[in-house]
Amino acid sequence: MSTSNTSEGEQTSLSFQSITDGFSSRDIPKVKFIEDIDAFSQSFDPPASAELMIGAFSDFFGKLKGVEGTLAQRAKLIQSKLPEIEKSLKLVKFLKSKESASQTTITTRYNLADLLYAKATVDCASGIVNLWLGANVMLEYTYDEAIELLGTKLEKARQDLEETKEDLALVRNQIITSEVNISRIYNWDVRKKREEKMKEK
Repeated sequence: MSTSNTSEGEQTSLSFQSITDGFSSRDIPKVKFIEDIDAFSQSFDPPASAELMIGAFSDFFGKLKGVEGTLAQRAKLIQSKLPEIEKSLKLVKFLKSKESASQTTITTRYNLADLLYAKATVDCASGIVNLWLGANVMLEYTYDEAIELLGTKLEKARQDLEETKEDLALVRNQIITSEVNISRIYNWDVRKKREEKMKEK
């Protein structure tokens, strides 16, 4: 930022609150749409220049793009975990269904490494299953405990994904509004300078 911009920024009352219009329920700032740019400029003391207003919205735009990237990555991560949780829950429910069946042992294959599987015999009558919890931690649960835990995790993951998608849509909407504001302020400045030149003639 140039010295003149810094000086103007220090003198005017333009601030972050000036270009935002509250927050969402999850604390995402909402950008203000500037309907009357001239009135908006004159509402500051001294009046804010087009350069300063564009700089403020551009800075906010950059921050919103960063938030957009973070939310997009989060949504992608949650989506990648959902099938694994659903698969684990379905498997535990299957084991529980076999717990009191006439044939309580089943033969299956389990993954040792990429494209490498081994055959195993599982005694469903034990009523016990081990779940990976992450960070190399595995704990033992009864079928009912495992079903409750996985069900809760699945519900939480679905809720988190829905909220993340809502936040992502909101942020993208704020990005568009910021771009529209920047474009309109630029055009307003061009018209204003053209009118001033016409008056000088």
